[in-house]
Order: sequence, then C-alpha cells, then structure tokens
Amino acid sequence: MKRVLYTILLVLFISCGNDDGPPPSPEGALLIFPDENSECTTGISVNEELSQVTFEWMPAKNADLYTLTVINLNTNAPQAITSASTSVALSIEKGAPFSWSVTSSNTGSDLTATSDNWLFYNSGSQTTYAPFPAQLIVPKSGATVQKNSANEVSLEWFGADVEDDIEQFEVYFSEQNPPNALLVSTNGQVLETNVTVISGTTYYWKVITTDAEGNSSDSGVFDFKVL
Repeated sequence: MKRVLYTILLVLFISCGNDDGPPPSPEGALLIFPDENSECTTGISVNEELSQVTFEWMPAKNADLYTLTVINLNTNAPQAITSASTSVALSIEKGAPFSWSVTSSNTGSDLTATSDNWLFYNSGSQTTYAPFPAQLIVPKSGATVQKNSANEVSLEWFGADVEDDIEQFEVYFSEQNPPNALLVSTNGQVLETNVTVISGTTYYWKVITTDAEGNSSDSGVFDFKVL
C-alpha cells in the first residue's frame, strides 16, 4: 500500500514539475506608419474615392496575431482585419480623417493587448485639412459620475491638427441631445473645463474644434449621468 501511494505521489510531483503554466501575455505593438497626427500621402489610388494605404507596426512580444482597426472619423465606420504579418494594406476614403490601432493576441491565450491610438488624414485633393475631431476623454460616454463638493464635473478632451494650428475649442453642453448651449470657448491649449451639474440628471456634450484657416470639426455627442 505504501509503495502504491509513493508511486502516485511521485507521478503527481513529476506532472506538476512539468507544468509550464499559462502562455505569456502578448504586449502592445508599437505603431510605425501612418505617422501620428500626419497627412498620409503614400496611398495608391484605387479609384476617385479610395486609395490603398499600407499600415505598419513593430512585432509585439509574445504575439502571433494582430488585428488592425481603422476608423473613419467622419462616419465612425470601422474596418478591421486580422493578420500574422506586421503590415496590412487597406483601401480607405481619400481626404478623410482616420484613427488606427493594433490589438496583439496569442493563439495560446485569451489575453490581448492594444497599441496606442493614432490619428491621420488620408491625402485627397484638398490642400488644407480640418482639425481632427476632438477626442472626448472624461467623462466617458454612458458613464455615471460623481460630482465634487462644488457640484461640478470636469470635462476633458484632446485635440490635434495636421498643421498644428488649432485656434479654439467650443464646448457645447446641455440636458438636450444634441447639446445646443455653448458652455465655453477656449484657446487651442486649454483641454478641460468644469461644469455645474445636478444629481440624477443626464447631460450631453460635444466639442467643435476650429483652426487658423477657419476649418472646423465636430467631436460627436457624448453623454453621462450624475449620481
């Protein structure tokens, strides 16, 4: 009996000793091209509306698959493609702003990692570009937030422009959708403002970005509820 028990324990010990554990988690890829906040002029024309752009990124540690996601910021329409390669060619609209990112994955793991999110304009016939639509950061759309002791909530956003000549942000804020009341107009360096709120109320907000040449873009509407 002792001999059998010893044999069982030995088998279990060897089995545990050979357990390599779960596969390592993939890391986020470093993006290469198209450059961040740039105009992409290397696309190959497909037709009057589309050009083919090659997206490139560095290999990510512990990753064997990558999912490229490209979003047209005018329409919010996404395109996604999965590849084992670190470059993918995609046909996208000419003269439009885009965001792009890469999600790294490992076939032996359920874990993923996502790269930074970069913005760019795909070259078109125009010689000047509107600013990229402002990225609304805080509060996130659909979030429920806590007001501070002064009954205020902070609104934060990020703006970028190919020519780097943003002149102002106009923040619209109201209880109606779309928001129709101008809350504040700031210069191109101010990226946050506080607003007075009431508990139990849902609010809507958006940011209009304008550059030195009068070009403008609309962030789209975000909403949040106050506790």
